[in-house]
Amino acid sequence: MGPGARVAPGAGREGAMQTGTATIGPRLGDRAVPQTPICPDPRQIDALGASLCARETLLPLGLAGAVTPVAMSDRRRFRRLRPTLESVLGPVVAVPVGAGAIHAALDRHRARALTAAAETRCPAGMSLRSLRPRRWRHAALLGVLVAALAMPMLALWLALAVTAINAALTLAALVVAALAPRAPASRTGPERPTLLPRISVIVPLLGEAPVLAALIARLDRLDYPRDRLDIVLAVERDDAATARALATVALPPWMRVVAALPGRVRTKPRALNLALDRCRGTIVGIYDAEDAPEPDQLLRVADAFARASPRTACLQGRLNFYNARANWITRCFAIEYAVWFTLILPALSRLGWPVPLGGTSVFFRRDALEAVGGWDAHNVTEDADLGMRLARAGYRTGLLDSTTWEEATASPGTWMRQRSRWQKGYAATWACHMRAPARLRAEIGIRGFVGMQILFLGSLGGCLVAPVLWSFWAVPLGLPHPLADTLSRPAMLTVAWGLAGVAVLNGGASALALCRLGRPGLIPWIPLRQLYYPLASLSLLKASAELFRAPFYWDKTAHGVTRPDTAAAPDTAPAPDPVPSPGQTAGSRSESLRSRAS
Repeated sequence: MGPGARVAPGAGREGAMQTGTATIGPRLGDRAVPQTPICPDPRQIDALGASLCARETLLPLGLAGAVTPVAMSDRRRFRRLRPTLESVLGPVVAVPVGAGAIHAALDRHRARALTAAAETRCPAGMSLRSLRPRRWRHAALLGVLVAALAMPMLALWLALAVTAINAALTLAALVVAALAPRAPASRTGPERPTLLPRISVIVPLLGEAPVLAALIARLDRLDYPRDRLDIVLAVERDDAATARALATVALPPWMRVVAALPGRVRTKPRALNLALDRCRGTIVGIYDAEDAPEPDQLLRVADAFARASPRTACLQGRLNFYNARANWITRCFAIEYAVWFTLILPALSRLGWPVPLGGTSVFFRRDALEAVGGWDAHNVTEDADLGMRLARAGYRTGLLDSTTWEEATASPGTWMRQRSRWQKGYAATWACHMRAPARLRAEIGIRGFVGMQILFLGSLGGCLVAPVLWSFWAVPLGLPHPLADTLSRPAMLTVAWGLAGVAVLNGGASALALCRLGRPGLIPWIPLRQLYYPLASLSLLKASAELFRAPFYWDKTAHGVTRPDTAAAPDTAPAPDPVPSPGQTAGSRSESLRSRAS
């Protein structure tokens, strides 16, 4: 954000987009605080750690006689932190200062320390920043290509093996769905009443001016007590277009702006790490700019965490598309998401495999998130990586019975750019965690270790070997095939009809997922996925090139390109299964959840 950027009236007390002299904020608890400039002591900030100061919203102001005044926005927090502060600073006294003034002063005096902490928050042994495979990755790719050309039969058997493994995963998902059919969620509440937790939701914004007004309206529909809700809009300081859009919108007090300081990398996880220290909730969630969550989603989050084991560190919501009918690409994308979130993820959870998270509608216990080091700022699939690190730390991920509607990419070029970023991140994440295979196996067990190989290598390998398999469609049509002189005609037909069987299996899984998601109207479009799959193989070429040239480059996806479908617009989208009982309205569902959680 450039100088002069401002937050509209009502933007909350954080005021993180403001520039200039930091001043004492408006209130401390119930007491009014005068607007007075503050002068922090940089050396004492360093002694405590800039990250600690940001996370706890405090600021040492320098010695005043025998004591050190410490700017604090919350009297209760000062009492809790006083022993820690005095162990570093000696005797301290609290000075009431607004949170916005504290963060503004921190940004001005210790910007470099804050950005460095955000970029290195993830432990080096788990981060891509410490992985330097430049010496071998070019040779490895060249070796694979040469082997495929020199030994076509080896390429064929590899392709068949990858296809069989992916088909087995789909079949396992169908078995899990058959053995554990979905039923309406339990309506009984927790054993003991609990106060609704404060939930912080970070919404990363970069070039999102076209969808900003719609985003704020959708967030305003969330049915959660406003005094327990903390929405953080994480923006980049040099994003002038978003700053101008924010300047025209009056944000409610429970929604505020946090500006990400410039640094060495510019990625979504880096912005999330910077925003995390300024969150106020014990639960931290993520929404994307184009998201339209169901109104009762946060109530479901609070209820699910209240019921879950303390080892459940994360809840992953379902994702669906409100523009699925825009064209054939969005329809195929919606079918793909239906299978993943309705069949595959429940199967992974049942099998005890690590769950690669989605980048949105995912919620964390804050203490667990901080324990594993937040997000890896250098990973362009920070969600999948974080799912792996949670599993390695002994945490589990639960599935949230709630849907967030978002926008599917609608053009082949945009789709391939987005998919190549995911593929690049999957490859980098696999390489990052596999640099110490024995340690990985010890941490997630043999079952989880095998599951990780199937998930990551199966996804990438399927795109890599797909062109080899497509050639066999020529056999039933009587067309020549390059391996006709190597394989007998019966063998060629066996492979061809086996691939046809896999296509039928995938089609059946897609139809089941769409029916369970309440979108049977997309079933006639399932055959067109045969034209959709080649896009993933093409995007893998871009991903491979970027993995070598620009592993940390974030290829941003534009939003607000297509309009929502009339029948599935975020305001009126039919709730996926489980559906409410007859006569139960959305409002009564929310009220039921509220009573269960509190």
